Amino acid sequence: MNAHAPARSIWRQPAQVWAVAFACVVAFMGIGLVDPILPAIAASLQADPVQTELLFTSYLLVTGAAMLITSWISSRIGAKATLLIGLGFIVVFALLCALSGSVDAIIGFRAGWGLGNALFISTALATIVGAATGGSGAAIILYEAALGLGIAVGPLLGGLLGEISWRGPFFGVVVLMAIAFVAVLVLLRGPSEKRAPVPLSAPFKALRIPALAVLAVAALFYNIGFFVLLAFSPFPLGFGAMGIGVTFFGWGLALAITSVWVAPLLLRRMTRTTVILIVLPLLAADLIVAGILVASATALVVCIVVGGLLLGIMNTVLTESVMEATDLPRAVASSSYSAVRFLGGAAAPPIAAALWHSFNATVPYLFAAAAVLIAAATIAIGRRFLARVDGREADAADEGAAILVGDAA
Repeated sequence: MNAHAPARSIWRQPAQVWAVAFACVVAFMGIGLVDPILPAIAASLQADPVQTELLFTSYLLVTGAAMLITSWISSRIGAKATLLIGLGFIVVFALLCALSGSVDAIIGFRAGWGLGNALFISTALATIVGAATGGSGAAIILYEAALGLGIAVGPLLGGLLGEISWRGPFFGVVVLMAIAFVAVLVLLRGPSEKRAPVPLSAPFKALRIPALAVLAVAALFYNIGFFVLLAFSPFPLGFGAMGIGVTFFGWGLALAITSVWVAPLLLRRMTRTTVILIVLPLLAADLIVAGILVASATALVVCIVVGGLLLGIMNTVLTESVMEATDLPRAVASSSYSAVRFLGGAAAPPIAAALWHSFNATVPYLFAAAAVLIAAATIAIGRRFLARVDGREADAADEGAAILVGDAA
């Protein structure tokens, strides 16, 4: 980050910057907002845990697939139009989720929500960096604050609204995203930069590059661990919506703190691949402990929060590595990488629920730990392709992209 940017410049931004930053907070709140109401949805709509976990699968599967075309779309219609379409999709499909009467309908509408989220998150960073005053460093710090707030507050708000009804968090997203839509529509000016159309094939060709392929495969298995911890844990916890919300508020706060402050501190002292190869085994150990002590709600809460600390570091370091792995445009590299890694996130929740149903609550965490160790092995085996990743410093915009795209997982 730009350490020389005056602190006051962070807060002295044009209205359009605040409009996009607010939308970004709400978009990232949506990731954890559903978490506290998973058991309530299962009970109210007579859905089994596997069906309920498909709420994450449909969302992440479509988000990942859409990432392959978002750079192609935004490079042709512009950032503002892409942001508005994404926000509009989220408003419409969140409302349809709130009005649904079956879990199958919600699963389908969450897919539409995922499309909107992909369009939004793939465009938001470039928009705010381009519109901010005081340099990109000030803009990135503002983004970090906004994203950290969204990640932490989402589960808490979901818990509060979920105590009223499982539909409450969905209606909350509708209201907040509608406000964000109006703010972006009114306050954000059209892009002044020249558009450079990105070929539709660019993200697919990018995966032929060994360094990017290694990171994408590692991230696929890492995301299995991430989403078992996030999406499966509400069931064995046994808490009500508010209890789950408070637990994952702690998880989100821990993730935000390490992604914003701890990861950069570690990277000043170690190479990126070294940090990854230290943190992934620690995450696997945390998941193993969670599985062994799953019958104790207190122990599981501690493991979830500790997991958040480790996930925050990994999100930033992995995605920052992607930014430095090739000479490709940032949007192309991140979309290719995200499309692959979201497959892990999409598959993990229903697999975890099925393992729980077939065996016990310990097995899903052991499955997640094994996946994380495969991710570590992928990095270790493919490290010779990652010399460029360890040899280059990220600039302020790259670091912000890492936090933005990484936390979007």
